[in-house]
Amino acid sequence: MPYLQTVPTKAAAGEVKAMYDKDLAAQGYVANYTRAFSLRPEVMQGWLALKDAIASGMDPRLYELVTVAVATAIRSSYCSLVHGRILATSYYPPGVVASIAADDTGDVLGAADAAAVRFARKVAEQADKITQEDIGELRGLGFSDADVFNIILAAAARCFFSKVLDATGTLPDAALHEIPDQLRTVLTVGRDIAPQP
Repeated sequence: MPYLQTVPTKAAAGEVKAMYDKDLAAQGYVANYTRAFSLRPEVMQGWLALKDAIASGMDPRLYELVTVAVATAIRSSYCSLVHGRILATSYYPPGVVASIAADDTGDVLGAADAAAVRFARKVAEQADKITQEDIGELRGLGFSDADVFNIILAAAARCFFSKVLDATGTLPDAALHEIPDQLRTVLTVGRDIAPQP
């Protein structure tokens, strides 16, 4: 249960009902993060617009890589699980995703991806310590200034969304139990997944 009372499905109306109906049509249940934003549906719409604006300017693989790097760094199980599953099904083998989540990229990522992971984590954990050298490393690996700015945007935006979910006590959806055990364990970096109904 989240710490704040959310709008029950049967009581949903207007924008909240539209959000709930969209989830039901897409996946057969209302996501816990959608319920969390039922108190301010206009903020959810703003988040989706911001997220889409950021992601539309990035390579989808890089967006997911940065998202998992940040989510694991700030101990957001919900975002780590959702985006880790995307990484593991679309871009990297599960073992590589597990290494990224454990902050043990070693030789599993190329130099550019490893640098993007380090930089994204630094944005999330110590943005005040970012230096010109950090930017220079990314430039030296082929990232343009627009690419670097996209990583910053994706990392900072993920902090907002993940922290809202954790601060409200919003648990990752029970459906995430379907992720294979080994990957699920390493991606559960904070709050446990909601129990199965």
